[in-house]
Amino acid sequence: MADEDFTTEAAEGHRDRRFHGGTPAHLDDDELARRTEAERADAGVSDYDPNDVPAATDDPVPFDPDFDEDEQDIESVTARQEAEGETAPLTADNPFPPTRYAE
Repeated sequence: MADEDFTTEAAEGHRDRRFHGGTPAHLDDDELARRTEAERADAGVSDYDPNDVPAATDDPVPFDPDFDEDEQDIESVTARQEAEGETAPLTADNPFPPTRYAE
């Protein structure tokens, strides 16, 4: 606990030490907002500090379903089911979905 960095000065940005140490004439609203968000994240009130999140990438990750193993697996199962007649539409003659149990 003693090695934590506590900032006790007001959110005033860079202080000019040539003047007295009283209340600053103008507080830096951006600095105050940054410190408030950091304190809220440290206290657990908010999930994260938005200033600590890196910027999002501009380019989306390319996706090609022809090379995706999950897509290929789904396509192979679908092709097998169609070949074996498991995807027949429900009609009056066939009112139930297919079953894998022996009749």
